[in-house]
Amino acid sequence: MNIHEYQAKSILKGFGVAIQEGIVADTPEKAVEAAKQLNKETGTDWWVIKAQIHAGGRGKGKIVGTEQRGVALAKSLDDVKTISGNILGGTLVTLQTGEAGKQVNKILVAQDVYYPGDSEPNEFYMSVLLNRTTGRNMIMYSTEGGMDIEKVAEETPHLIFKEEVDPKVGLMPFQARKVAFNLGLSGQAFKEMAKFVTALYRAYEESDSSMFEINPVLKTSDDKIIAVDAKVSLDDSALFRHKDYIELRDKSEEDPTEVEAGENNLNYVKLDGNVGCMVNGAGLAMATMDIIKLSGGDPANFLDVGGTADAARVEQAFRIILKDPAVKAILVNIFGGIVRCDRVAQGVVDAYKNMGNIDVPIIVRLQGTNAEEAKKIIDESGLKVQSAILLQEAAERVKEVLA
Repeated sequence: MNIHEYQAKSILKGFGVAIQEGIVADTPEKAVEAAKQLNKETGTDWWVIKAQIHAGGRGKGKIVGTEQRGVALAKSLDDVKTISGNILGGTLVTLQTGEAGKQVNKILVAQDVYYPGDSEPNEFYMSVLLNRTTGRNMIMYSTEGGMDIEKVAEETPHLIFKEEVDPKVGLMPFQARKVAFNLGLSGQAFKEMAKFVTALYRAYEESDSSMFEINPVLKTSDDKIIAVDAKVSLDDSALFRHKDYIELRDKSEEDPTEVEAGENNLNYVKLDGNVGCMVNGAGLAMATMDIIKLSGGDPANFLDVGGTADAARVEQAFRIILKDPAVKAILVNIFGGIVRCDRVAQGVVDAYKNMGNIDVPIIVRLQGTNAEEAKKIIDESGLKVQSAILLQEAAERVKEVLA
């Protein structure tokens, strides 16, 4: 589960990570009040206004129809109000959002942590994530902060360092010091960075996150180490241990069809193809997408209905798939192990009748318990639904309807 920058920073601060202080606002008036409060609490008289969307590249992105960037410096309260008004309610387009962009509903009013006279502030990149090759958590960091890490990896890979953590012992003090050393720090800044790394790793581990990315980590002229930005992805499977984190979910940032599917306990991910998939089991779903590709089509979604494919569940799955206008055909591929194929077939027929006229062709492949009976139910239903028992047969049917 992705969360906003202001939420991510709140988690970091809770674990002792030094952050750029800020207050979230959803109107220009509230932004001005937030700026005044930050002035009292931190002494800052310049403020950074940051659009809060689930996408990177906000500083380079622009609000549609304007020259307003998604991140901007305000040097007065009038600037705070003007910039906030330009960003809030607008659609921000970045490299990660695509041309459609995302609407900005909230902004973060943050203190200016770049001190006057710091013409070339020291900015670092740092992330914590799982190295799936070794099965260990890894701290990845670089002296080239504030830049796209992908570009750094491509052009100057020697400037990216990695520190793996043994899960039996956790992050050791010498590893935190090694990070500070490789970043070229010394004196008080060295100590502050070692402290920062230790707190950051603890936050990552104890929050059950799947990724932390801080870009940039700033070293100020008085040797403070601060997280200026924060991108955090929480592990959905661990949210039962963090009930308070569930409230951080912003459904407006997610695909509405995926949100609806989740509310109906369907595992759905929208893709860019033209053949809708309805399958029981993740492994079978992956194989189904492969067979669609081999038949000349492209999967329009991943959809796992689970082991209880009754009429109501099948109908909801159909409705979700058909919300995608790109879908030209639907392939239902069910293995009847836990659930009987004839019950699934009857569910398909009932769902079809309940929904009325369905314009796209449907191919139903049922294999397993009572597969023959299931095929008979489909064939005798009188509906525009084609049945198959073998997966290859179903693939050929898909190829025919797409021709």
